Amino acid sequence: MSDLAGKVAIITGATRKRGLGRAIALALAADGADVVPTGTGKPPSMSEDERRIPDDEQREGWRGAPDVAEECAALGVRAYAAVLDVTEPDNVQRVVAETVERFGRIDILVNNATYPRGVDRVPLQQLDDDLWRRIVDVNLHGTMLCSKYVAKQMIEQGDGGSIVSISSIAGRRGGANSAAYSTSKAAVHVLSGALAEELGPHGITSNVVAPGFIDTARIDELREGDRWERRLRTIPIGRVGTVQETADLVRYLCGPQSRYVSGQTIYVDGAETRGG
Repeated sequence: MSDLAGKVAIITGATRKRGLGRAIALALAADGADVVPTGTGKPPSMSEDERRIPDDEQREGWRGAPDVAEECAALGVRAYAAVLDVTEPDNVQRVVAETVERFGRIDILVNNATYPRGVDRVPLQQLDDDLWRRIVDVNLHGTMLCSKYVAKQMIEQGDGGSIVSISSIAGRRGGANSAAYSTSKAAVHVLSGALAEELGPHGITSNVVAPGFIDTARIDELREGDRWERRLRTIPIGRVGTVQETADLVRYLCGPQSRYVSGQTIYVDGAETRGG
């Protein structure tokens, strides 16, 4: 496939070996796009949990975004890994400028960076105030900043573009012990809709992909005891989703066949989320 040949894509949060960001970067590269996978590196504003490559991936020698870039380049496209803290405007503007300097343009933005699942999964009254702010900062503010500065570049180019923000079914359903995460993701849905209306006259689409139970490193904790099987029983299709299934949808939303699809939230969840 080469529907995205000549396009340039930034994918935030493409660090984990078993993560959506890597799968999305590879899917876009396989379709011909030059790609810029980003990871946090070690900027001072990041917590140790946010900037750390997990032990199992370190033991395998996994380096994060640089390895993703190498995998994409092996598919015959141009690629480079960028260190990016999505919550810092100067950081975002630097990566936008670096991408344009290297590749000449930006056509696709995938907002995939998100705060790691962990100590936030507690009742709201037990949630640390600063942690709430940090989760909203990464999930919502980061999506806003990347969309703002990439959209500015797309408008200057005058050729349209695609913005896809990765959310979650939690952004519609909420749920106990996930107030900060769910609220930040719900706000991303509204932000994406506003962008769709603002950017539509410029030929730029804005959509949300909201995965459900997808087999990534984020849900490894659910493999303990019978939690995994209990979770599968809530899914009508009866199985966990794959990163490739989500990545293929993102690729479609960035391609020429989807130019009339904008302002939508599409759930990838085995029919857990149904109706309007």
